[in-house]
Amino acid sequence: MDVSQYLEIFLDESNEHLQTLSDQLIILEKEPDNSDTINEIFRAAHSLKGMAGTMGYKRMQNLTHDMENVFSEVRNGNMEVNSNLVDVLFQCLDALETYVDNIRETQDEGTDDNEPIIKALNAFIASEGKGNAAPAAKKEEAPAATASAAPADDKDMPLADFEKNAVNEALKKNLHVYKIKVSVDENCILKAARAFLVFKNLEGHGDIIKSEPSVQDIEDEKFDFDFSIIVVTEEKYDNIIALIKNVSEIKDAAGQEITQPFPEEQTEEAKEEKKETSAVSQTAKPAAAKPAAKKPASTGKTSGSVSHTVRVDIEKLDVLMNLVSELIIAKNGLVSASHVEGDEAAALNQSFTEQIEYLERVTTNLHESVMKVRMMPIESVFSRFPRMIRDLNKKLGKKMELYMSGEDTELDRTVIDEIGDPIMHLLRNSADHGLESAEIRKERGKSEVGSIFLDAFQEGNNVVIEVRDDGNGIDTEKVKAKAVEKGTITQEQADVMTDKEAIDLLFRPSFSTAEKVTDVSGRGVGLDVVKSKIEALGGDVEVKTKYGEGSTFSIRLPLTLAIIQALMVKLGDEKYAISLGSIETIEDIPVSDIKYVHAKEVIHLRGNVIPLIRLRDLLDVPGEPEESENITVVVVRKGDKQAGLVVDSLIGQMEIVIKSLGKYIRINKMISGATILGDGSVALIIDANTLV
Repeated sequence: MDVSQYLEIFLDESNEHLQTLSDQLIILEKEPDNSDTINEIFRAAHSLKGMAGTMGYKRMQNLTHDMENVFSEVRNGNMEVNSNLVDVLFQCLDALETYVDNIRETQDEGTDDNEPIIKALNAFIASEGKGNAAPAAKKEEAPAATASAAPADDKDMPLADFEKNAVNEALKKNLHVYKIKVSVDENCILKAARAFLVFKNLEGHGDIIKSEPSVQDIEDEKFDFDFSIIVVTEEKYDNIIALIKNVSEIKDAAGQEITQPFPEEQTEEAKEEKKETSAVSQTAKPAAAKPAAKKPASTGKTSGSVSHTVRVDIEKLDVLMNLVSELIIAKNGLVSASHVEGDEAAALNQSFTEQIEYLERVTTNLHESVMKVRMMPIESVFSRFPRMIRDLNKKLGKKMELYMSGEDTELDRTVIDEIGDPIMHLLRNSADHGLESAEIRKERGKSEVGSIFLDAFQEGNNVVIEVRDDGNGIDTEKVKAKAVEKGTITQEQADVMTDKEAIDLLFRPSFSTAEKVTDVSGRGVGLDVVKSKIEALGGDVEVKTKYGEGSTFSIRLPLTLAIIQALMVKLGDEKYAISLGSIETIEDIPVSDIKYVHAKEVIHLRGNVIPLIRLRDLLDVPGEPEESENITVVVVRKGDKQAGLVVDSLIGQMEIVIKSLGKYIRINKMISGATILGDGSVALIIDANTLV
């Protein structure tokens, strides 16, 4: 059976389930009795197993099946969660990620031997578990179902005592319990997948406490074209039936509501079984009593029969963005052509201008809409770091906690794809270099558990990501000494170097203050990667530190890299663009106000001394500027630094499309790209960050 058409969906959803498992395992380790977390883990593992089995990836299916056995024991209260168990489960996740990566690259899961991990899982069950609490139900044919209410009856669908107890507990909570028969179309060639989608559609809407045949038999396609389920939910019967029928190739779904409880058994054997399996009924209650937690939009989960989200290939979005870019260029061309001279053109210009204004509104709205489609929450990047900090906690022998905020802050997809590594390096830097040992922290009156903070927030047309810690801070004297030892600077340079200049040394390639090389740090490939990657994205990195109290690394990134608002300026006969996001103010300064500090031109503006940069000289623009009593200065800012760019004249604000110059054109770093103007000419874009 060819299931290749489902491969992309399988990969996307597998990554989502793996991330859910990783996030929830972190929570479970801290809150072993959190029933909501246990239920979420069980559902994610169960879904992953079903998907792998449907796609024919047996190694993934077998490993997730063994994981599910462990989660089932935890869920039933037969096994306690401890750090060693979580370590093994994370090893399982690593193995599953390897399978998914192999499938993405070769469409084959590979032949990695995970027998030691599976043995470790089974060892936990053997040493602590008591086996599955649910006895195997006898397999019988389910009769035709009706939509009426009925008392509890298990003649056609035998229930174990703990399952009857779950039904009774649900009825006590005024929840609905439905027994539903689902029929798959006889012409369906992937009936297990359809059954799996039924189970998935019901996730978050209730708990399936029983299926006949068993879930394993359904996944293995060991059923005809009918199966029956018992669902505990808050929702109405019609809503549940609609969710089931929303799956394509489901021929019919009908059933009845169980309205009266099962009679309680009073035998000692029944009491003991009820005691051992009470965790099942306890977990069934909260999961069914409230809707599932909010999930990322990309899960494609349906509500009723209406789908509110779709997955779109990023390449298709890139094509759409390019078309919007060309539309903006065409609009700029019309604006340029509309300025016709002469009285006889006045009437034409009036009508033409009105149409241009309309076109401008349309293109601006279209641009904003496309940008919103391309935007993604930064949560997709942040979600991988709690696991990393947990591993570093054990590897470094330090106690540390990660606190995150602003995960819903959105960035362009192209930026999201690139910032994972820089943030990872900063977090590792905080964990290894920033936080002190528990002994030193205790001496300084700090908590033995170090704190690392990862925050994101929007600031104007930029997104700021901060990585901070309450650790040691940067010892600038140690940095200078290390730089002298490595021959990076001389002792004389070190003696006159400011703290800011000393901190900048940390961003140089191959520079590290670590005494020895480990698998965490020491090779000097951390902060230089951060600086080069962030600057390539048009952003900058700023560091604030106080020795003994901690450090803050701030990354400032543009919201988008495709279309920006820019100020157009002239230098001689040449036109240049400067991003509005970098501009602080524009000033008309008398030449007489120019002062000199260390033989360099500066101006004094509202209490600040701002150095001047003559762009004509820097860019080697031919010709001489016209003599004037005043100069035009564009004041730009990078972090807490400012600079004044001297230009010949201003053209005005314009929406421009950034075009890459390509790898074959080698040009000064101060030029970040080019744009095509309305008259067809090309203007270079000045990167103010490199000038400040």
